[in-house]
Amino acid sequence: MTQTQPAVDLLKVDLGVTGMTCTACSGRVERKLNKVDGVEATVNFATESASISYDPARVGTTDLIEVVRDAGYDAFALAAEKETSGTEGASTSEDPHEAARRREAADLKHRLTVSALLTVPIVLLSMIPALQFTNWQWAVLTMTTPVFFWGGAPFHKATWLNLRQGSFTMDTLITLGTSAAYLWSLWALFLGNAGHPGMTMQMHLFPSDTTMDEIYLETTAVVITFLLLGRWFEVKAKGQSSEALRRLLDMGAKDAAVLRDGHEIRLPVSQLQVGDVFIVRPGEKIATDGRVTEGSSAVDESMLTGESVPVEVTPGSRVTGATINASGRLLVEVTRVGADTTLAQMARLVTDAQAKKAPVQRLVDRISQIFVPVVIVISLLTLAVQLALGAGLAPAFTAAVAVLIIACPCALGLATPTALLVGTGRGAQLGLLIKGPEVLESTRRADTIVMDKTGTVTEGVMSVSTVDAAAGFDAGEVLAAAAAVEAASEHPIARAVVRKAEQELTVPEVSDFRNLAGQGVTGTVDGRTIIVGRPDGQLPGQLQEVFDRAQEQGGTPVVVSVDGRVAGVLTVRDTVKATSAEAVAQLRELGLKPMLLTGDNAGAARAVAAEVGIAPGDVIAEVMPDDKVAVVEKLQEEGRIVAMVGDGVNDAAALARADLGLAMGAGTDVAIEASDITLMNNDLRSAVDAIRLSRRTLGTIKGNLFWAFAYNVLLIPVAAVGLLNPMLAGVAMAFSSVFVVTNSLRLRGFRSAHQ
Repeated sequence: MTQTQPAVDLLKVDLGVTGMTCTACSGRVERKLNKVDGVEATVNFATESASISYDPARVGTTDLIEVVRDAGYDAFALAAEKETSGTEGASTSEDPHEAARRREAADLKHRLTVSALLTVPIVLLSMIPALQFTNWQWAVLTMTTPVFFWGGAPFHKATWLNLRQGSFTMDTLITLGTSAAYLWSLWALFLGNAGHPGMTMQMHLFPSDTTMDEIYLETTAVVITFLLLGRWFEVKAKGQSSEALRRLLDMGAKDAAVLRDGHEIRLPVSQLQVGDVFIVRPGEKIATDGRVTEGSSAVDESMLTGESVPVEVTPGSRVTGATINASGRLLVEVTRVGADTTLAQMARLVTDAQAKKAPVQRLVDRISQIFVPVVIVISLLTLAVQLALGAGLAPAFTAAVAVLIIACPCALGLATPTALLVGTGRGAQLGLLIKGPEVLESTRRADTIVMDKTGTVTEGVMSVSTVDAAAGFDAGEVLAAAAAVEAASEHPIARAVVRKAEQELTVPEVSDFRNLAGQGVTGTVDGRTIIVGRPDGQLPGQLQEVFDRAQEQGGTPVVVSVDGRVAGVLTVRDTVKATSAEAVAQLRELGLKPMLLTGDNAGAARAVAAEVGIAPGDVIAEVMPDDKVAVVEKLQEEGRIVAMVGDGVNDAAALARADLGLAMGAGTDVAIEASDITLMNNDLRSAVDAIRLSRRTLGTIKGNLFWAFAYNVLLIPVAAVGLLNPMLAGVAMAFSSVFVVTNSLRLRGFRSAHQ
């Protein structure tokens, strides 16, 4: 065997990064971090974060923060590496990331308000001759100066910071464009003839070629004001898109009533330990993940699954932290704490998804790195060509400024991350956890969806489907007798019989209970000997036909005998979920071919498939867990893009192998870990919602990118030939960023098709 080197145990830390103004900034920070030995980093502009895996033998968190600061930005730890011992509790202090974002939004709003109040009279005076009093242009200069220097300070500061690093960003274009317009206006006022008392201007779509030197102070003011508006919208969008995640984390209980040495004490959730037992009274939140040890109740899991119907829990049932106990008093034994809880894992999945980059976003990052230098070259060429063609200094300069302003690719940088943030955040609210941006492309391409049977299409719990009584016996009598004996057994079939009986009648007491090895169980009920189990010979009348048909259809028939006489047959089977047929129909409407994959026998598989609307030819039964992967691979070899829905350990490998894996949240941890999308409720229709949301998010990203590219491709040539007023170029550029952000925020209105 080939010896392999042991893998280095990398620690992970998430840093908040402030001061980034565009994707070029995040790209530069990412390159700086990845140059450090033992570091693998992904920096996301939209989330203002860096997700870093590093070798602790080579570098530490403090060193990583210094690398970011050396690049010209600030950084702080968001989530340090988890300790291997102890537990983590939710911090009650303010999130520094959110605090920094809130301060930035407040500062931008203040600058925007003041700049807008000054820009309105600047534009009115510059564009309406009737309002232009003697020496009005000097009043406009007075009002424009604070807008340019103070209002535009965030852009100018970022430009200077980037120039010190020898790089160009979108802020470079903003500063160059507005500075050029401002400095040209100063030249025209102090050295040209624009400062004459009788100077007039009027609004026009195209640059004018009058003999009077024109000033472009209104261009400077309007561009900066609209850019501040776009930047403020952008910061607000980041906060809004993370709101679902914050609400998710805030859902957890703050303390719990713990039983210690027979006494009840209240402890913060952060102090709970695995094995503790705590009390949950009606109306209280369940403090953390655990197992019910005493009591029964209905638990509201809507925050977790999106379903409004409470779930009944009894001793042995698993419960999840932050869900609400609706009725009875429960004692719960702690099984998970801190970062291992379901709530923390949900938050981590969403955060990781938002921090990753979609393939299309990596392309945009590469384009942005070369876009700014190219635009500067185009602007200089525009100036040179216009002068060479005899256009004059003023028109040539105006066209060059318009190119700089119109080309700011803010919308390009915002197109993907804002849509991804909002889409994954909305998914978290609906109980749909999309693990990464690359998943979006898989949902669009998938054409076949393979579904596990047990626990996915069916309930995964045995239940009595039919009770057939022999002549001389009543169905209720047969069920009551069987349930009385089975009540002393822990077998899954026995539990199904007892549940059925308890729903419909009173179960009598049993005595002399015995387990008959290989045959069933027996006991005395009301003085009669009852046997429940396998048949002993041919069954009388129609019961043999009932027995054979049940076996053919995948059910489990058991025979009930009373005092040596066959009294009836109970058929126990795993029932199909009430919503599965609807889900299969909706998946087909999305263009997916549904298939059923199961290790169960062919009869049971065909019966379930027929009930939910899957064709017999699309049923693959009696498949061992290892063979499920082979089935998925075979479909892929046939050219199909395969999505798979499952919930068990036996599905994990196939979920990982499929092009798109969807795991039921009620399933095993290993299945959830192997999937691309986790459906936190147990409803197959959630798979429909997950695919719809993913496709809509991808569609929004592509729509944003189309707008951003089309806007630049169309208007840069228009500006270069001198047909676009710089002020209108600034308005159009700022509007493109606002459009992309608001278009992405529309994803917050996504609605489930069934809730």
